[in-house]
Formats: sequence, structure tokens, C-alpha cells
Amino acid sequence: MGTKKFLVPGADLSGINLSDADLSGLDLSNTIWEKANLSMANLTNTVLSNANLTGANLLGANLANANLLGANLTGANLSYAILSFSKLDNANLTNANLTKANLEMANPDNGHDDLSMTSANLTGANLTGATLWLADLTNADLTNANLSDADMSGANLSGANLSLADLTGVILDGAELNGATMPDGTIHD
Repeated sequence: MGTKKFLVPGADLSGINLSDADLSGLDLSNTIWEKANLSMANLTNTVLSNANLTGANLLGANLANANLLGANLTGANLSYAILSFSKLDNANLTNANLTKANLEMANPDNGHDDLSMTSANLTGANLTGATLWLADLTNADLTNANLSDADMSGANLSGANLSLADLTGVILDGAELNGATMPDGTIHD
């Protein structure tokens, strides 16, 4: 069962209020959601590739298994959002609020791929207390990101840029850091 087309590509839904809406399984790629209210919305299995969600409110939204490849989430509020198994490769999350967001791969034995955020831009993002178990952050830019108290157990941070990132209280048990630029500018080997 594939995704269903919902809107014309490029549709502009800036400022729309779809709080608590069920948009699961829809193809919303290339749409514009600037400053839209999608708090607590069900966006599971939704395709939002290359969508513009700049400044959108996604507080507590369920984006499990969503396709957000290349999406622009600059300044978006993703606090308490569920992003398990989502694809965020090449997404722009500059200054996004991901406080207490669930970005984990919940069960490594269930056949799903890990949460993928390869080459994502998380510059200045707030990931305080976020769960990033087994997340793939290969080559992600986490410059000046706040990762305090985040659980990154088993995450792949190979080649990631953690320059000036706040790693206070972060859990990195089993994390891969090969080639990562650490907060002090050194390269982890």
C-alpha cells in the first residue's frame, strides 16, 4: 500500500492550522508549510520530501517512518515529536527545536532501517534530552547544536561535525565517532 497523493506538488499551505489532523500515508512532497501548525498531527508514513516546513509547529507530531529527504525544517518546533525510522537525509534542521524528540530506531530486530539523518544540517539545533538510539548521523553538521542529556547510544556519527556542540550529559555508549570533529575542533580517530 503506497502513499496517496493529497495535494498538487508545490501547494502553498503557509500558516494553515492542521493541529491533530490525520495526514498519514499521504504524498505531500514539494509542498510549502511555512509557519503551519501541525502540532500533534499524525504524519506516519507521509512523504514530505523537499517540503518547506520553515518555522512550522510540529510539537508532538507523529512522523514515524516519514520521508523528509531534503526537507527544509529551519526553525521548526519538533519538541516531543516522534521521528522513529524517518528519513531526514540532506534535511535542513538549522535552529530547529528537537527537545525531547524521539529520533530512535526502536527495535533493531524488526527489519526496519535505522533513523537516517546523513548529511543533515543541524547547525544550532536544540536536541536537549532527545533520544537518538542507533540514529545514522554520518556527515551531519551539528555545529553549535545543544545535545545536552541526549541519548545517542549506538548512533553513527562518522564524519559528523560537532564543533562547539554542547555534549553535557550526552550518552554515547557504543556510538561510532570515527572521523567526527569534536566540540574542541579535534578529529576523533
